[in-house]
Amino acid sequence: MPMNDPSPLALLSGLPLFAAYFAASVALLAASVAIYVRITPYPEFQLIRDGNSAAAASVAGALLGFAMPLASAVVHSVTLPDMLLWSAVALAVQLAVYAVAHRLLPHLPAAVAQGQVASGVFLGALSAAVGLINAACLSY
Repeated sequence: MPMNDPSPLALLSGLPLFAAYFAASVALLAASVAIYVRITPYPEFQLIRDGNSAAAASVAGALLGFAMPLASAVVHSVTLPDMLLWSAVALAVQLAVYAVAHRLLPHLPAAVAQGQVASGVFLGALSAAVGLINAACLSY
């Protein structure tokens, strides 16, 4: 083994920071879902349990739409508070996307609740698309 190989302990020195970023990210993702299901006028998880594919597509898109900028914030942040701040900005953008979609297409929530898959897929894809753009913009 060459002399400049780091020891196993040195290789694990970043583990506490990894754990902090990972725990914060999982908490933020859970919080984003909790907020999303509170602002929508239908019970997503009950609809999903009942087999409503439209609700599943909508929530899946919202999850991905926030996870992408969250990942970008993790990669590009300087500190954990920096990551938390930009993740909050990313969440605000995602919530604004839903609000604008609901305002411009007021039938979407009822359509998703009724299981109209096209509406759920559209809403989910919109969240994911804006999330991808949001992630790119967070690559400051």
